[in-house]
Amino acid sequence: MSKIKAGVIGGAGYTAGELLRILVNHPQVEIVFVNSSSNAGNSIADVHSGLIGETDLLFTDQLPFDKVDVLFLCSAHGDSKKFMESNELPSHVKIVDLSTDYRAKSPGHDFVYGLPELNKDTIKNADKIANPGCFATAIQLALFPLASKGLLIDEVHVNAITGSTGAGVKPSSTSHFSWRNNNISIYKAFGHQHLQEITQSVCQLQPEFIKEINFIPVRGNFARGIYVTTYTRCDLDIEEIKEIYKTYYKDAAFTFVTDKNPDMKQVVNTNKAIVYLEKHGNKVLIVSMIDNLLKGASGQAVQNMNLMFGLDEKVGLNLKSIGF
Repeated sequence: MSKIKAGVIGGAGYTAGELLRILVNHPQVEIVFVNSSSNAGNSIADVHSGLIGETDLLFTDQLPFDKVDVLFLCSAHGDSKKFMESNELPSHVKIVDLSTDYRAKSPGHDFVYGLPELNKDTIKNADKIANPGCFATAIQLALFPLASKGLLIDEVHVNAITGSTGAGVKPSSTSHFSWRNNNISIYKAFGHQHLQEITQSVCQLQPEFIKEINFIPVRGNFARGIYVTTYTRCDLDIEEIKEIYKTYYKDAAFTFVTDKNPDMKQVVNTNKAIVYLEKHGNKVLIVSMIDNLLKGASGQAVQNMNLMFGLDEKVGLNLKSIGF
């Protein structure tokens, strides 16, 4: 088949850099343009130095929509909607939006929520994808098997720690190395913006779910990765619970249930999600982890693109973990 022609909007951030790293080496993709008004004319490898020697592409301020098959929106939250409203795109161009703008279901748009472990068949036939949030991906993957069996019967308690790249490339007081190093803090306790999409997806599987999801996000002193610990009441024994999880994810391309207590380095630099389970009294503890820039953003965006264009969802995403 001919290669998929791809364009990228907002190409200077962390997620765009990871996206370009994948697309440059994707056997079925040709990058046509990377739009960044602030970097127009500059070499992509000068901004994303990990691509030195891999591409001679330059950033552009042009928007040749007619030359692409798929458009990735790596814009800031709020800007994707402005972009869609101010530009008329050819009907054949598929969209993958990595912002929050279209994740909530609404009669005002036709974006499909792009979490393959939930909506794979719908994604295959979609023209517009709202790529899930990073925290949301890891937390939902911890909860989906229980929700699919109607087993979320009590409040859910979540503590999740994220790397500094989750805050974006633009420095802030809480992402500056001097502050972040050897430090830890919580933020947006019980009110994080990803709660909306998490609840929406859980209710898709368990419509009667009305309990609270208590989410405490934590800023970690590392660059990338998300490590989630979730617990809730469950009256099944651990072997029954494990069987539910392994059955739910038996056909998942990147989500794996392990019997060994995992660590985050097993997923960093990969598109994997790893899930681990323990039972303590009447509570089930679920550990889930992803790379926030890959399965939590750009890797999942490419996984969605693969599904939309009829490719094996693993193509271009066989990345190795950093290990040490």
